[in-house]
Amino acid sequence: MDNSDKSPGLGIRDRRADALGDLKALPDEILCAILEFLSPRDLARLACVSSVMYILCNEEPLWMGISLKRVNGSFQYKGSWKKTMLHLEHLLGEYEEPFRKSLCFDGFNSLFLYRRFYRCHTTLDTFSFDDGNVEKKEISLEDFSLNYDGKKPVLLTGLADTWSARNTWTIDQLVTKYGDIAFKISQRSPGKMKMKFKDYVSYMNIQHDEDPLYVFDDKFGEVAPDLLKDYSVPLLFQEDLFDVLDRDNRPPFRWLIIGPERSGASWHVDPALTSAWNTLLCGRKRWALYPPGRVPLGVTVNVNDEDGDVHVETPSSLQWWLDFYPLLPDEDKPIERTQLPGETIFVPSGWWHCVLNLETTIAVTQNFVNPKNFEFVCLDMAPGYRHKGVVRAGLLALDGDSLEDIERDTLSDKNSLSYPDLTRKEKRVRIHETGENQNHEGTDRVSSKSYDLWKHGFSYDIDFLSTFLDRERDHYSSPWSSGNCIGQREMRQWLSKLWIAKPAMRELIWKGACLALHADKWLECLTKICAFHNLPFPCDDERLPVGTGSNPVYLLADCAVKIFVEGGLETALYGLGAELEFYELLCEVSSPLKNHIPDVLASGIIFFENESYHIVPWDGKGLPCVIAKCNLVSDAWVDSEFPFNVWSKKLFEYRRCRISTSESASSANSRICPYIITKRCKGKIFAQLRDTLSLEDALNLASFLGEQLHNLHLLPCPPLNNLNFLDGVHKVNLPLVSDCLEDVPHKPNVPAEWEIFVRVLGRRKKDVKSRLNMWGDPIPNTLIEKVDEYIPNDFFANLLDLYEDADCLTKVNKPWSWIHSDIMDDNVHMEPSNLIGDGSINGYAVHKKGSWSPSHILDFSDLSIGDPIYDLIPIYLDIFRGDSHLLKQLLESYKLPLVRGMLRGKTVESSNELDRISYRAM
Repeated sequence: MDNSDKSPGLGIRDRRADALGDLKALPDEILCAILEFLSPRDLARLACVSSVMYILCNEEPLWMGISLKRVNGSFQYKGSWKKTMLHLEHLLGEYEEPFRKSLCFDGFNSLFLYRRFYRCHTTLDTFSFDDGNVEKKEISLEDFSLNYDGKKPVLLTGLADTWSARNTWTIDQLVTKYGDIAFKISQRSPGKMKMKFKDYVSYMNIQHDEDPLYVFDDKFGEVAPDLLKDYSVPLLFQEDLFDVLDRDNRPPFRWLIIGPERSGASWHVDPALTSAWNTLLCGRKRWALYPPGRVPLGVTVNVNDEDGDVHVETPSSLQWWLDFYPLLPDEDKPIERTQLPGETIFVPSGWWHCVLNLETTIAVTQNFVNPKNFEFVCLDMAPGYRHKGVVRAGLLALDGDSLEDIERDTLSDKNSLSYPDLTRKEKRVRIHETGENQNHEGTDRVSSKSYDLWKHGFSYDIDFLSTFLDRERDHYSSPWSSGNCIGQREMRQWLSKLWIAKPAMRELIWKGACLALHADKWLECLTKICAFHNLPFPCDDERLPVGTGSNPVYLLADCAVKIFVEGGLETALYGLGAELEFYELLCEVSSPLKNHIPDVLASGIIFFENESYHIVPWDGKGLPCVIAKCNLVSDAWVDSEFPFNVWSKKLFEYRRCRISTSESASSANSRICPYIITKRCKGKIFAQLRDTLSLEDALNLASFLGEQLHNLHLLPCPPLNNLNFLDGVHKVNLPLVSDCLEDVPHKPNVPAEWEIFVRVLGRRKKDVKSRLNMWGDPIPNTLIEKVDEYIPNDFFANLLDLYEDADCLTKVNKPWSWIHSDIMDDNVHMEPSNLIGDGSINGYAVHKKGSWSPSHILDFSDLSIGDPIYDLIPIYLDIFRGDSHLLKQLLESYKLPLVRGMLRGKTVESSNELDRISYRAM
């Protein structure tokens, strides 16, 4: 402990300099931010260094931040955040100090700590707020649609008068009925938190946090379904276009919100530019709102320029009201309103809003998509970043060149504003830093001028905003923003379902599809393809791509047209090239599999040149001039019959594993697209029939898949020119020292195709945890942490099983075969059984009227050469959903052994787990 004390005659001596040493140069807010990176044990040790460190290391906000970083799941609050942290680390008994009081020191003052302490302990019951300037009224559906929906906020009365929740949603009654139910908790932390409601209420009653935890649960209807009976969606908001999606596929849309005073939602725009209504059942809320594109003072908008993900840095709701609101001149203040129990506030699409709970509140809210905001939702889903920054931050999101044209027409003093730089990765639209020491005069000037720019130049108009779309980025081939409320597959499915379910809205749906899918571009390509091959032009029902795949697919009267765009031009060429090579092989060997693959009617390349589209036929053989100019084929394969064959595709895949996301994204901007036309199958895909099939139909499907997989895996592999392949391996030039491949030894006696495969595996093993974490929810953290246990250290020894043949040549005791690699529920086609005829298929009788029989396997663009067991994984997980009876039926139909030659020289009862098929599949 330092020896700072009082100096006679000089009053209290400032102990900061002696207590911090060289660290005294850092402001307190920086020191506190650094401390959050330390472990609890290190904080305990550091607290013993000096009096000031003792103060800093025992601050409750510090321990709250550290605790929330550790929480992932359910937890209990133990009276203080330090005790909660020790409990989470199982250290509570070890560091318990029941008889020792906290130490107090004079001679240390910190404005930063004082302000934070004040925010933690202030009460809001004496805050003076007037009613505000958001209109308050009872309203008809016609009035709402005409004057408010999609235009401006309004506070509505009378909508919840008949709800039982008006009387039953009190803290005491909810604790009695739902006390043991765990609800999701919202806070700024990376983990997912839950608390039993009775534990949350205990926390709520004793906490002194600046930004308290609050219940914000989008699954409350699933964990406590009776809550859904206590309210009903008001008539004004009942139209929701997301309703066409299954519950599992639609984005979160309703939330139970419970929080104490000082809690609330900091500044944000609702996800996907949806609109929202929020009904208060208990307590008082203070709302602040800004129109679209008007970034509030103190808020920073970050837009990732690779995928358009938008991240908002903002002070807590309480901090904004205390520290930033007083700085605003009257003309820059937000639209405000205090909401009382029974009142419903409507927040239109794109509006910034911030909510502060003035006392303990209970509310329910829902987001929705209707015709007034549908195009904005589609715009927000579209790939690219520029338009997303403009939507959130208005014209401040633009770089100087783009902004000058608009400024020239709106402001005479264009040099009075300062615009942030556009960096390679991220556009940061910063209105003001959120630090404690602020230049009030500068803040007022910047805020007022930016507001003037917004008033005169920015327009929340779909035609205006869509001009900022990056037309070179296609929905099908560009990175998808992780912040989007639904994934790419769900987005395509949503638009397809709307197109079928709501024909009266097709003009509006088409506009949205053009924003999100570039549907107009693909329709133009389709009409050119139809004209070139004398196919009927698409009717109105056929204008939108179908399915959820990553390439536009159109179903016409008698054929299906697929345009390859996923992954960019090179990926597309290898996908179609290998597929066409495969189809020719099927015809050569007269495989029975040919009867269960749609006939290929035509294929070619469509490209944009001289302001129009042109087409050249291509059967996978040779190099059309338009492709030859791109220099995509290695010299080792340029003279091959199929230059984009399956072996050259494998080399491309090995090479691609070294390409960064930005580099691979740039390759997707080509205006050249391969396409294929196949005969259209009758019936439906399995994904549409899954829930309606009988057990007999499901077993019949398993038998069909087993037999056709067997036919697929028996096909002879295309010949491999070892010299060409080795040359291709060398051109890949995977480094052995950088990129973490130094521990993968060179094996000169191993076949080239296996050596490069193992070397790439070694590289990918190094960052496997980070890549799995990027997948998000599907993979639990507990499994990710154990992933290394499933990966052998020596791939050569444990995966290849090398041996020498009679000629003393090194061989790998593992089969190569064609593999589909993507047999999932949307790639299996089924027909009504009466189209097949009565009798027996794959050993199972088909005679029930209304039953379905499998007929075709679709989409061979992901074809590869590899281990046959790989094809079982998507079938077992996606089609069978883990049903072992169906897997058994498939294996019996396949006619084992599935893995030929795998057990050479070994007994089936081998105790080595690496010899087991299940381990190798994992």
